[in-house]
Parts: sequence; structure tokens; C-alpha cells
Amino acid sequence: MDLLEEYRRANFIFESGDPLGASRMLEPIVEAEPNNTAVRQLLARAYFNSAQLTHAEDQLRTLIERDPSDHYAHHVLGRTLERGGRFSEALPHLRLAAAMKQHNDYEQALRRVEAWVGKNGGRTGYAAD
Repeated sequence: MDLLEEYRRANFIFESGDPLGASRMLEPIVEAEPNNTAVRQLLARAYFNSAQLTHAEDQLRTLIERDPSDHYAHHVLGRTLERGGRFSEALPHLRLAAAMKQHNDYEQALRRVEAWVGKNGGRTGYAAD
């Protein structure tokens, strides 16, 4: 298997709006190249965009473990946790991302989660709370 060509195909599939298909193509590439940050990041994004939040979280935590200064991984992990209703857990990652890099998306996500946590004390809003 030509990993670079497969990565390019997976990226095209992802950009064409099929994150689930892209994730299936990227999984064996990450397995073959576990230290390849670009492939792992695209896989995390594909998982996020296809609502495979647990898988996205796993990939993003691996990226952050390897490079704690990866502002984008912190941002996407924060967004993943936010999307899963885990606002209090999302907040530190969103704060770090916003502190590391000035970006409108980072600031918007941070304000949104800070507002939620401020209003709800970090509860998810689900009946089990």
C-alpha cells in the first residue's frame, strides 16, 4: 500500500464531505505510521465530523500527549468534549488553545463554553444531572 497516496485519497474523501469514509481509509495508515501527526490529525477530524467522538478524543489526546503545545489539537479536543456535553472538561483545552494562538474560532468556542459553564455550573443539561 502506498501510504502517501492513500492519505491523499482519504484527504480528498474527507474534503468531499465523507468523513466516515475518510476515517475508514485513515485507520490503517495511522496503524502503519503511528507517529505521523498529519494523518492522526486528519483521522481525529474525520472522527469528529462523523460524530465518532470517543475515537476523536482518543486521537486528540494522543496528539496532545506527544506535543502539549499543539493548539489545534487542544481546540478540537475542546470542541469534541463540548459536542459531547462535557463542558467543564472542554474549558481548559479551549482556554489553552485561545491563549496559544489568536484565532476567531478559538475565541468563539471559548466564549460559548464559558457561558454554558457559567450558567449551568458545568452540568451537561441532561436529565441525569
